[in-house]
Amino acid sequence: MNQLETAAHPENLRRVAIDPVSRVEGHGKVTILLDDKNKVHQVRLHIVEFRGFEKFIQGRPYWEVPVMVQRLCGICPVSHNLAASKAMDLIVGAKHLTPTAEKIRRLMHYGQILQSHALHFFHLCSPDLLFGFDSDVAKRNIVGVAAKYPDTARRGVLLRKFGQEVIRHTAGKRIHGTGSVPGGVNKSLKLAERDELLKDIYQMVEWSRDAVQLIKEMHSQNPALYNSFGSFRANLMSIVGNNGELDLYHGRLRGRDANGAIMFDAVDYQNYSQLIEEEVKPWTYMKFPYLKALGMEQGWYRVGPLSRLQNCDSIATPLAEMERREFVAYSEGELMHAPLAYHWARMIEMLFAAEMIKDLLHDEAILGSDLVVSGERAQEGVGVIEAPRGTLIHHYRVDENDLVTMCNLIVSTTHNNQAMNEAVRQVARTYLSGHEINEGLLNHIEVAIRAFDPCLSCATHALGKMPLQVELLDSAGATLSTLTRSAEGVLS
Repeated sequence: MNQLETAAHPENLRRVAIDPVSRVEGHGKVTILLDDKNKVHQVRLHIVEFRGFEKFIQGRPYWEVPVMVQRLCGICPVSHNLAASKAMDLIVGAKHLTPTAEKIRRLMHYGQILQSHALHFFHLCSPDLLFGFDSDVAKRNIVGVAAKYPDTARRGVLLRKFGQEVIRHTAGKRIHGTGSVPGGVNKSLKLAERDELLKDIYQMVEWSRDAVQLIKEMHSQNPALYNSFGSFRANLMSIVGNNGELDLYHGRLRGRDANGAIMFDAVDYQNYSQLIEEEVKPWTYMKFPYLKALGMEQGWYRVGPLSRLQNCDSIATPLAEMERREFVAYSEGELMHAPLAYHWARMIEMLFAAEMIKDLLHDEAILGSDLVVSGERAQEGVGVIEAPRGTLIHHYRVDENDLVTMCNLIVSTTHNNQAMNEAVRQVARTYLSGHEINEGLLNHIEVAIRAFDPCLSCATHALGKMPLQVELLDSAGATLSTLTRSAEGVLS
């Protein structure tokens, strides 16, 4: 058991809280237990908001689901729309989509990857990386970046804007679109829409290359920090394409251990439940997935760009493949485990997304009119996609009345739950323990969390065992009644 994981006598310790964790999507907090010498005894990342999507999706018609589940998030709605659509493809018997439908979906997805990665790197994380983790908090934000590094900030804004325009043209609108439906899509691109995107895509590719160079320079200027900050060894998992290539839309599950050896490969994600189990803990609404074969203590893993780039064998686009090879060579054959390496991997993926968008925009299939297929109906389907933050699993069962009877979601941030807790413990042990706590040191904890680009609202769909209190208020704000459920499930 990690010495920071359990505090023997928490009643004798001082509690410091980071509440809320800033510059992430959703609401979470970190609690730190310290003794009178400021030695850290326990650090935990708590997800404190509750959504309940797995429950209230039940009883809804299956065709509503791809639109409904997008409301999990305003940052990555496309990912949930596509994962749910892929699951519902099986429900309606659409085993193979039309070329137009698949390529429109892929274009939509790579627009999502581009805009999300740009948002995270430039808006949320670059202030820490450009100014320093303990720099003046007044300038450690996107406004400070825009003031000192205007070209960098401008490119970040325009890269994200372009990704959102790709989504708008393929999904109908930038956020919570309706483009992807069970069995295909409900629109293709018009020629004018394609030409509008073509005008700017080459600039987006160049700016994405520049972003990769920027993060590489940060690594080269301070390798001791970037190679060790919050570092811990972990298994990894992602989907890969049929030939082991990076494919963020479709593939089979592959996992490696902390040394890089393949643990499983070419696993049909319809069988994910045979591979993954989820543990529930009473102090957070977010579950803890692990590989059944290894058990809870050894079977946890991480997902996302750092896993994907080290799990695949190649990248189909030339510029991103060149950068992937340099990324892999950097660690001389060993896996990179430091969380800050996520940023480097993320920018290579952003470049890959830009290149894929360019190639798809030159494909005449995206202008086609054959959009939807169907076949022999089924009552169960699993859809998996590589969302910006990592592997996203949607699993549904539907009854004879076309109503959803079961929904299970394992989102990217949930897969990374244990990994994020490990990262903050490593940072706390190295930077906080024994020191007088101040804002700059606490920001080190947040830097470690931000490296994973967590979407905390996406990850809080399940009830778990965390105590829950519901209050009914009148129009004046006075409490009319209260219902409390304890960690043991007792209502009072």
